[in-house]
Amino acid sequence: MKFTAILIFLLTAICMPLSAQFNAMQQIEKQIQKLILTQQAISQLYVDTVNLQKVTEDAIRGMLSELDPHSTYTPAKDVQALNEPLAGSFDGIGVQFNINEDTLVVIQPVSGGPSEKAGILAGDMIVTVNDTAIAGVKMSREEIMKRLRGPKGTQVELGVKRRGIDGIHKFNVIRDKIPVFTIDAAYMIDATTGYIRINNFGNTTNTEFIKAATTLLAAGMKDIVIDLQGNGGGYLQTAVELSNQFLNNNEMIVYTEGRTTGRHEYRADRGKIHVNKVVILVDGYTASAAEILSGAIQDNDRGIIVGRRTFGKGLVQRPVNLPDGSLIRLTIAHYYSPIGRCFQKPFDKGDNKKYEMDMLERLNSGELMHADSIRFPDSLKYTTPRGRTVYGGGGIMPDVYVPLDTTAYTSLYRQLAAKSCITTTPIKWLDSNRKELAKTYDVEIYRKARSRQQENKSFNPEDLRAGFERFKQEFTVPQDMIDILLSKAKEMKIEYTDSTLQASLPLLKAQLKALVARDLWSISEYHELINPLNEIYQQGLRALKDEKLFENLQTK
Repeated sequence: MKFTAILIFLLTAICMPLSAQFNAMQQIEKQIQKLILTQQAISQLYVDTVNLQKVTEDAIRGMLSELDPHSTYTPAKDVQALNEPLAGSFDGIGVQFNINEDTLVVIQPVSGGPSEKAGILAGDMIVTVNDTAIAGVKMSREEIMKRLRGPKGTQVELGVKRRGIDGIHKFNVIRDKIPVFTIDAAYMIDATTGYIRINNFGNTTNTEFIKAATTLLAAGMKDIVIDLQGNGGGYLQTAVELSNQFLNNNEMIVYTEGRTTGRHEYRADRGKIHVNKVVILVDGYTASAAEILSGAIQDNDRGIIVGRRTFGKGLVQRPVNLPDGSLIRLTIAHYYSPIGRCFQKPFDKGDNKKYEMDMLERLNSGELMHADSIRFPDSLKYTTPRGRTVYGGGGIMPDVYVPLDTTAYTSLYRQLAAKSCITTTPIKWLDSNRKELAKTYDVEIYRKARSRQQENKSFNPEDLRAGFERFKQEFTVPQDMIDILLSKAKEMKIEYTDSTLQASLPLLKAQLKALVARDLWSISEYHELINPLNEIYQQGLRALKDEKLFENLQTK
């Protein structure tokens, strides 16, 4: 009863202005009393025993479901996991890993992290945690992570099997703060074009971005490609900080407006990163804060957007912490692009299912295949300061539309991907070949340089690239790796013909090579190898060379 009263008090405190009329307050009190009396009646009179916590949580979810698709409730046990991707760090042992055939295989320890300090190596198989078996027992990924993570300074004993060494070896690891990076990749595409991929907008994104861009500028970057494909967003303030790197003083970045919050404008006060052309890559899963950055660049005529119409989330949420540690994210405002576009796509209150099926509807309508399948009424057309036409009403329509090409993805490829055969094959193959490859391509030299780079110590930049550049040119996927893949296909009862296999092999080999690079180096090298297969990426590079696209745009 008390919990419900507190909940409603919090919601009303946020939603009602201080000057609310007395009769309105009386109505609120009546609604609170209704909820309290309902909970009392259930707890005292209902025929069966009731889990009051579940009933209360269901009531909260029910209230929020009548508002909008982005007002949500998170139980206390899930709040930490919800916040970690954006927080910038978590407490743990510091390894990147995959689960291969019910066994945790270390892809690589975090440079300078607790596992590396304890002696854990890439390729190690962690089979026990504090003498509890985690291999061969069908333990979920979530349960494994729960056992590995813990408060900074606490100790965990890992039982490790290492290729070429008999038995299980014990390592005592002292947990520590593990950084969560939001920049997936940063590299030079050519002598003057830099590329940065952002996976979400977290606490550390702006710092990471400036660091990556500074390195690329030193390498000769004049133009930049910013990849926001699949970026679901994050913090509004981070989007403002990133936009601020490219815009002129006092140019509008975004403004928010809500019933009780009024209008709040965010404007640029500098432009630290000096590049000429800016291209942003987007798709249907580019959302929220990623749309703010894209909209600020497009509306201020600062760059070109390439890809497909973005997700369309234009609502601002405020977190409301509840007494038991649970959390409400309540929508308090809309956000608008500099020239007044609201990117929020239409929704029916209480009908989240239809909202969630929007991407399927785009596919069925032909939008993903043909730009002219999208019809914008005149009321949704806007004009930028330099006379370009852009559109509102649900996501950002790119300046260069790239249709979805499904022809490269054969039925065999889709089945192999769906059943994780592609991602697990390199792990198994590397189990026998990791040491030789690491020696051939100077991976240890790379890791030492990478560690010094992250610690802001001096290092030789060539040490970060030399081995990978040779791998990029020389390495071809061997037949024994393909044999492992086909063995997994047989195990999963995936049927195929020789012609289907031959049609699938080019893409499969490219994917496998990129995954090997990821395991030996990092996710950045993975993207560098896989990006040329991405049509949005290719069209972005073509857009950079199309001078007509940039005729009426700002460059620096």
